Amino acid sequence: MQHRSRYSSGAKWESIVGYSRAVRVGDRVYVTGTTATDETGEIVGGNDAYAQAVQCLRNIERALKAFDFTLENIVRTRMFVTDISRWEEYGRAHGEFFRDVMPATTMVEVSKLIDPEMLIEIEADAEA
Repeated sequence: MQHRSRYSSGAKWESIVGYSRAVRVGDRVYVTGTTATDETGEIVGGNDAYAQAVQCLRNIERALKAFDFTLENIVRTRMFVTDISRWEEYGRAHGEFFRDVMPATTMVEVSKLIDPEMLIEIEADAEA
């Protein structure tokens, strides 16, 4: 079995639910569903779908840096959104971060996320 390394963001849900923000196994990093929270756990962006997507991606970038990975290592993202009609706002943020990387991606509408103020949650898979 390959060595497993974990990264914690310190979010209150990690210890309650029993997960890591990101896990590295070999040349791959798996970043769990990431929301628009800041270092204190407060939601960033209010009802601004674009701003929340940007914060999610910055949080993913921070997790990747813990393993010396960058956004350019991402091969797949998954976006879970509470209102798919706002896809252009989410997509604009995603495009600004990944226009040159062009990972495989999915955007799916869900009925709700863990906090009613959260509009988007993004997962990412990266490879060295």
